[in-house]
Amino acid sequence: MSVVVLGTGMHPWGKWGRPFVEYGVAAARAALDDAGVAWTDVDFLVGADTIRNGYPGFVAGATYAQALGWSGARIASCYAACASGAQAVDIARTRILAGLCEVALVVGADSTPKGFFTPVGGDRPDDPDWLRFRLLGATNPAYFGLYARRRMAVHGSTHADFAAVKVKNARAGSLNPMARYRRPVTVEEVLASPMVADPLRLMDICATSDGGAAVVLASEEYARRRGTTPLVRLAAVATVTPSFPSAVLELPNFATDSWAAVPPPERPFRAAIAHAAYEEAGVGPEDVSLAEVYDLSTALELDWMEDAGLCPPGEADKLLRGGETAIGGRVPVNPSGGLASFGEAVPAQAIAQLCELTTQLRDRAGPRQVRRPRVGLAVNQGLFGHGSALIATR
Repeated sequence: MSVVVLGTGMHPWGKWGRPFVEYGVAAARAALDDAGVAWTDVDFLVGADTIRNGYPGFVAGATYAQALGWSGARIASCYAACASGAQAVDIARTRILAGLCEVALVVGADSTPKGFFTPVGGDRPDDPDWLRFRLLGATNPAYFGLYARRRMAVHGSTHADFAAVKVKNARAGSLNPMARYRRPVTVEEVLASPMVADPLRLMDICATSDGGAAVVLASEEYARRRGTTPLVRLAAVATVTPSFPSAVLELPNFATDSWAAVPPPERPFRAAIAHAAYEEAGVGPEDVSLAEVYDLSTALELDWMEDAGLCPPGEADKLLRGGETAIGGRVPVNPSGGLASFGEAVPAQAIAQLCELTTQLRDRAGPRQVRRPRVGLAVNQGLFGHGSALIATR
């Protein structure tokens, strides 16, 4: 048995100032319409939680089920920071594979405050996320800047390389009606934007956004009975954790494990995420037609390309400069426009990545369509060791 993506839906990203439920319901209805499925035909709904929108955000499955109209469907809610969407997809997929349902709806949406993310309210001196703000004043962009500075030192990346990532993604985003930022930019504009966390400038760092995404998943047998074509199969979902000792600093921690007595694992955490998905799907990085990667910053897109095995360490800049990661290149990266064009709407992000893979594999992406796609990869990461990788195939 395999699981297919029967329908996708999104609410445009932006700063709309409306309750997150509106975005999620709009995305869910769009996904149901795309799948040709009535809400009352859904056996199971999974809501990816948001932690900045009160109690309804903590029980997102029930919140969306009520907003769509109580139907008696079974539900689940889950939170894994930026990996919440992948966790939600995995829960629905597993239930289908277990034969416990045929049709599942997965929804994630967020309404975010202005500016960078701050810790959830309250005093929690045993919480690393609270501590890094209170002891170090380390916002997310501070970590992004550290990663970027490391890349410059180890691999020789330049400010111009980082700016070129933004230029590529802004061009793709300009072609995507769901993106928040739809204006192409130049290298000069990126390099002239204000410095935020050296070496990263304002245009190097993704914004925080409102938005929603949803997918309808179904068993392949159900899809075939309905005559659905083409079939986009969800071939893998990897939600792996780091292996001890984790020798690379990961947000929100401010120390690594010691590897004085035990050597670091063969693959660091981010590389292990994609590797686990490849193993499950029975494909390799050489088979990938397109990739949606976690570009919280321009520099991180380059890191993720290497972690996903799309090129050897230190070679991502070369692929970028050669146009191989642009739409029309050998392996387009973030043809949706990425977080550079969308911004973060945390519980929706991994679901939106799957929406893009599905749209591309169906050949429905319009002017940003990738040539003859067969395998799509999405990689992401949530705080505290939540891995997130999805592989969709046609």
